[in-house]
Amino acid sequence: MEELKRLEKFQTVVSSITCHGLLSSSSSDSASSSRFLSNLVLFLVQPCGELDLDSKLGLLSEFLPKISGPFLEEISRSLELDDEATTPLNTISECQNSCVKRSVMDNVDPYMSQKHQEVVAMVGLDAMKRANSTLEDFSRSYFMFHRLDINEPQSIFRYLPVLSFTESYIYQMDALNEKIVSESACGSQVIYSSHGWNAESRVLFETNPLKPLGDLLEREALLTNRVQQEFNSGEEYWALERKLCHALSNKNKICLEDVMRAIHLKSFDYRVLNLLLYKLRGEEVNELHMDFLSISEFLVEVADDLFDYEDDVLENNFNVLRMFVGIFGSSNAPTELAKRISEAEEKYEEIMKSLDPHLSSNYQRRCEEATKEGGKISGHSLGTWNIPAVISDEEAYRSAQR
Repeated sequence: MEELKRLEKFQTVVSSITCHGLLSSSSSDSASSSRFLSNLVLFLVQPCGELDLDSKLGLLSEFLPKISGPFLEEISRSLELDDEATTPLNTISECQNSCVKRSVMDNVDPYMSQKHQEVVAMVGLDAMKRANSTLEDFSRSYFMFHRLDINEPQSIFRYLPVLSFTESYIYQMDALNEKIVSESACGSQVIYSSHGWNAESRVLFETNPLKPLGDLLEREALLTNRVQQEFNSGEEYWALERKLCHALSNKNKICLEDVMRAIHLKSFDYRVLNLLLYKLRGEEVNELHMDFLSISEFLVEVADDLFDYEDDVLENNFNVLRMFVGIFGSSNAPTELAKRISEAEEKYEEIMKSLDPHLSSNYQRRCEEATKEGGKISGHSLGTWNIPAVISDEEAYRSAQR
């Protein structure tokens, strides 16, 4: 969770720099310039003995004009020659009276280019707690496709470390993306370009947010081409979520193809976990099962979106019903969505006929259990859909709930 907190602090600084117009829009590389200035600001606000902010600024004003390119190159070369030598980061750490704690400049941007630092995938306890419901659902819904008994503890704990770490890491990135999306509905704190991107999202996501996780899985000989493809799907989903939610909150046109693409990509984490389970067990991927589960995942995501509709409106989260209201209007959206649900259900029932009868029966039983349990689960009851009353004026709805 420490890494996520550092990212949030970094995002706040970038936003302040942007909002105060401290960074020229004509900069050749605005993302790198923003990162550099944000690191500098974060460094300046760190405690350093008895120096206050004015003293620090005075020192900088006196010292910066004396720094030249050749001087910095000389320092850089000396550091490269001896990695064990005392570095400016050590000095900063000593100034903070801590020989263990690394400088904020060393930690603030964990998704910086591999050229500058080695990025290590980390997860926080809070993310692990929140990922538990997904892991439980995955075990109860997907283990049967691997002939694993959910009631046997060894079936779970044998694969739990990899599955839990992976889902927790993805959850952290998803939560961070949702924070950026939510802020876009709250005012001018997040400023978008003509391409739907903003300074924070470029800094946080341009350098491949799932690469640290991919590197870890590769070291464990678990990163397959299919897993990498799903990582790409996840990044595409996050980008579409930002784009669509920003467009909807600004009453801009929304593309139906983008919405349908996003809802199909949304369950990429389940597909990652499923593919990892095949790899962990040393078995080939069963394409029939993957196709069947892909349709089921679509129906589950729609069911979850209908269940969470009002909350997603408040938080400006991606929600398929929200998007359909934006495309077709409040009167036609439920009917148009019902058509897509019916089409998916037909495919679902058709492929289910090709499954092993025992597996098909067990999965149907699981869906019934999940439906009874309610909430965000992998359950959908064919033909029994409840589309909530649509919210035609989201701004008025948010204002009424505050």
